[in-house]
Amino acid sequence: MILDITLSGLINGSVYALLAIGFSLIFGVARIVNIAHTAFYMLAAYCIYYGTHKLGLNPALCMLAAIIPVILIGLLSYRLFINPIREHEAAVLIATIALAMAMQEIMLLIFTGDFLGVPHLIEGYRMIFGVKIAYQQLLTVAVALLVLAAVWALLLKTKVGLAIRSTAQDREVANLMGMNESRVAMVTMGVSVGLAAFTGAVIAPLAIVNPFMWMHPLIMMMAVVVLGGMGSIKGSFIGAYILGFAESLVVFLIPMGAYLKGSVALSIMILVLLVRPEGLFGIAFEEER
Repeated sequence: MILDITLSGLINGSVYALLAIGFSLIFGVARIVNIAHTAFYMLAAYCIYYGTHKLGLNPALCMLAAIIPVILIGLLSYRLFINPIREHEAAVLIATIALAMAMQEIMLLIFTGDFLGVPHLIEGYRMIFGVKIAYQQLLTVAVALLVLAAVWALLLKTKVGLAIRSTAQDREVANLMGMNESRVAMVTMGVSVGLAAFTGAVIAPLAIVNPFMWMHPLIMMMAVVVLGGMGSIKGSFIGAYILGFAESLVVFLIPMGAYLKGSVALSIMILVLLVRPEGLFGIAFEEER
């Protein structure tokens, strides 16, 4: 059971971390609360399904290829729907909710509401201490951790990462230092949507593909972001694994825990916020006078 909890917690935590970090990036740079973030995760999963079942392509090739069109759709959506109103936070919130619902309805029209599956990249399993662990599960955890390390390197070791961090800290100063804030926001949106698309690609073989698969990750992602602190990459990473392991513990240790996992995870977030309203690694905001 300990091995099951550990593996499930690592998979859940890695998925939530990838989604939450992508969400935190665009919020930190452009102050955009992108509710449609996990809808791009859903689009990537459907792209892989279409490529493998309708076009007969290799699953690994589909996973890599699915990320590109989803990023292009994300950038186009940002340019057409979000950027013109990005200074109005309430309008952006409504627009991204509408965008997510539109993508859901389009997938319903094209693929109906049937539950679909994506083939594994690696078939087979290994017995470890009497527990059957699929190779696909191990691959998912390894690739997710590798991408998280790549994001860390991008943010801390490259000029693009420096521009993103500088703009997130203070947009006006970044503009005065010669950085094109609009271009940085566009690049950040591409990275953010790319992380969502990658998450959908890597989790698709372990998940059931359907038009509503974006809703639960959205709730958990928002809980992770609030728990870790709005705009905090470190907070998103740690908060994701806290809630990921909390879900796994509830599922494996409590009868009918699968129905309670979301409630318990959100309860943890509420308890932390009662003690520290800005989240684990957030900044306490002072009232402007």
